[in-house]
Amino acid sequence: MAERGQTLRDLLQPVVEALGAQLWGLDLQSGGRRKLLRIYIDREQGVDVELCAAVSRQVSAVMDVEDPIQGEYVLEVSSPGMDRPLYELAHYQQLLGEQIALKLRFAYEGQRNFKGLLKAVEGDDIVLAVADHEYLFPVEGIEKANVVPQF
Repeated sequence: MAERGQTLRDLLQPVVEALGAQLWGLDLQSGGRRKLLRIYIDREQGVDVELCAAVSRQVSAVMDVEDPIQGEYVLEVSSPGMDRPLYELAHYQQLLGEQIALKLRFAYEGQRNFKGLLKAVEGDDIVLAVADHEYLFPVEGIEKANVVPQF
């Protein structure tokens, strides 16, 4: 799935950038007969419905021509939101000092879910402060991570 995700990213990133936005990330989920392709876009002045619609139209056209996904799928385009998912090392670097929740691919000390303060990025690893303990996690070992919104 990671290879397919990179192929989709390579295909769609120029389309999103041509419309003045950044491709924050994408998720391809399979469930039953239909797949869901969720594309997160961002830009400095924010994301509005018109931008999402424009990106959706352009992405749909490219996907119809290139046909990288077998079978039917649903396309969603949105902002990453306040609880934005983290996909790349650069995302972690950009969000230092934020509270994040993450799920590891494999358990560490008997658990897979952690929530804490993103303290640092060291090479390909992140430093997460949970209570009075700091953990060093390789980004490649993280299955899913999101910012925890603070109200």
